[in-house]
Amino acid sequence: MKILACNSNRPLAEAVAAALNLPLTQASVRRFADLEIFVEIQENIRGEDVFVIQSTSYPANDNLMELLITLDALRRSSARRITAVIPYFGYARQDRKSGPRTPISAKLVANLITQAGADRVLTLDLHAGQIQGFFDIPVDNLFAAPLFARDIQERFKGRDLMVVSPDVGGVVRARAIATRLHTDLAIIDKRRPRAGVSEVMNVIGDVDGRDCILVDDIVDSGGTLCNAADALLKNGARSASVYVTHGVLSGGAVARIGAAPIQHMITTDSIQATEAVRISSNIKQLTIAPLLAEAMRRISEESSVSTLFN
Repeated sequence: MKILACNSNRPLAEAVAAALNLPLTQASVRRFADLEIFVEIQENIRGEDVFVIQSTSYPANDNLMELLITLDALRRSSARRITAVIPYFGYARQDRKSGPRTPISAKLVANLITQAGADRVLTLDLHAGQIQGFFDIPVDNLFAAPLFARDIQERFKGRDLMVVSPDVGGVVRARAIATRLHTDLAIIDKRRPRAGVSEVMNVIGDVDGRDCILVDDIVDSGGTLCNAADALLKNGARSASVYVTHGVLSGGAVARIGAAPIQHMITTDSIQATEAVRISSNIKQLTIAPLLAEAMRRISEESSVSTLFN
């Protein structure tokens, strides 16, 4: 079993390798003067079970190309099996045609990863579970829910909790957390009455006097979650906290969240934290390294991964 790290999230790869008590495979992933990517595997991997760890986060296109070229290098180096470990799967939000003459980019990326040489994919909280069907190779989609549930139980012990979905599309995800915590579920109904009119947030459920936990898979600009936190407090909630798997946090998102009435925002380290995230007073990261390490160990040993979903 070999573990190879590209450049998008090397601290996570090092933590996974440490959890498995294995060294990272020696490799060079560098740029030429014109920013072309060059990959060189610097040790023998013939006949090995190789795991490549790379989130396709910002800069998404550079990190995706790094992954594709690394997969090609491994395939041409006669690796026995290549698993692409993609903690954050970029382009996942483009999983359907959003209008006429638009792409389904998640399917295109799935094809690229397969053709580059991946034999299987290991990822975390895909934006839509159906993306697994875009691949013609096995896909293991892990969930952050057990990790979040444990942290919520420790952080909010003895408090009257309410799990909240920030939109109708995230109800299944929020319900999974609510079920684990044996608590109630509320939903934010978001709608725009007409073009040019700001969104109206209606809270479905009684949140009065309760500590609300908003649950989502991706936070990008943070606008929806900040507005949802405002709506909860206006409806009598005692506090609003947020648990999100993938902290994309582009543009002024960190400042926006810092100014919002959000007590805590907890994300995983599927995307490497920027300096702004590291110094933020209300954004914290939970590591997924033990979860990824255990899944990789089970894949290598050909044992069951499904029990990790529970």
